Amino acid sequence: MLLRKKIMKKFLLFLTLTFPLLSIELRWDWNKINTEEVSFPKNFIWGVSTSSHQVEGNCYNNWTLWEKYKKYEPSGTACDHYNRCHEDIALLKQLGVDSYRFSVEWSRIEPQQGVFNEVEIKHYRDYCIALKNAGIKVMLTMHHFTNPVWFENKGAFEKEENIQHFVNFCTKVFEELHDVVDFWITINEPAIYMFQGYVRTVFPPGKTNLPKASQVLWHLMLAHCRVYKAIKQLPAGQDAKIGIAHNILQFEAFRENNLLDKVISKNYRNIVSDCVVEFFKTGKFNFKFGSELSPTQLPYFANFEIYYPDAPECLDFFGLNYYSNVLLNVLKGSEDYREGDIRTDMPYAIYAEGFYRAIKQVSEVGKPIYITENGIPDAKDDRRATWIKRYTYAMSQAIAEGYDVRGFFYWSLMDNYEWDFGYYQKFGLFEVDFKSQERKLRQGSLAFVDIIKKYKELN
Repeated sequence: MLLRKKIMKKFLLFLTLTFPLLSIELRWDWNKINTEEVSFPKNFIWGVSTSSHQVEGNCYNNWTLWEKYKKYEPSGTACDHYNRCHEDIALLKQLGVDSYRFSVEWSRIEPQQGVFNEVEIKHYRDYCIALKNAGIKVMLTMHHFTNPVWFENKGAFEKEENIQHFVNFCTKVFEELHDVVDFWITINEPAIYMFQGYVRTVFPPGKTNLPKASQVLWHLMLAHCRVYKAIKQLPAGQDAKIGIAHNILQFEAFRENNLLDKVISKNYRNIVSDCVVEFFKTGKFNFKFGSELSPTQLPYFANFEIYYPDAPECLDFFGLNYYSNVLLNVLKGSEDYREGDIRTDMPYAIYAEGFYRAIKQVSEVGKPIYITENGIPDAKDDRRATWIKRYTYAMSQAIAEGYDVRGFFYWSLMDNYEWDFGYYQKFGLFEVDFKSQERKLRQGSLAFVDIIKKYKELN
């Protein structure tokens, strides 16, 4: 027992030396802040976001199989957005937004390796044209968590040789839609894809394997860069605006004087948030979880480094997804909250200060920033307005300080299928009755509508 305690002491000391443990949490006094005092630059883009599997439903992909395997609530028809997408343009007009971010479903377009479904391509093309005719800019995401079953069976992004399949898909989509799309997102939240699938195991393939997780995230970074280069070489590719959507999730110590809380939060923050930003800033991919201790001694640790010098030039803009921070309390064994925190329906609180911090962090990449996701799960609709006002205020503060934020896309246009949470979480500006498929604007969403209306009146 005494020997074990000595080893643990040395281990924690080693971790401390490996990771600088600085307190970076920021708190504002919201009682002294007027959230109405906001301003945004000319030509600022206001939009909303969705993803194909979450709103379209009825598709044979790896997530459809995963829902059955894990006995999750099935996605089913979801919002039936696939069939109602043209009708749903009216929802965008009702909000007053001028842009819509959505994803194409890879498994629809390429249901078999190398076989492209022209009917499905035409479906997405016709929808893009309808949006453009309605005065709505299109931000298209090519990968939002789901894979075709054939790609998943090949090992998906676990294997570098599989990246070319994704490149082929993306170049095909670009060739077919380049004239009706304004912005391109290659991959949505690569670190979350890795973390949920290879650390938490709530996403497919459900493997707990940190060394493999590091490889998957690296291959996703490489996939983005290869897609970027491939598209830029195509006719019209040089004019394309191509980015990636990355979720900044600030894992932080609940107990600021507790070494273990700090070490673990630093580890998670590195692999989920920081290493992706560092990659696009410097070209260095450094996936480190634990310490410099040999992986052969501690096989559940990962320490993977590689340099890809072209990375900083493989972005035209940076898409930032931000929701909140996570306060880790090792003693409690879960997330925790500060006194006075306003909790959401997910295990995190309203924390707009973190949004301000995230904007500052990703600005280090040196590219224009678009907020590609930001929104609250709020079934009672009694916190949505507060969220919207505080987060847009935080964004306005960052812009006033010179950070180059050019657009904001609220998540989500409507209630949808929230992955392992099923239909329980209500992110939508529009409430959806999944039996009748009726859409109804929530009262709390009017705060977003008002902000856009005031912006347009001033510009």
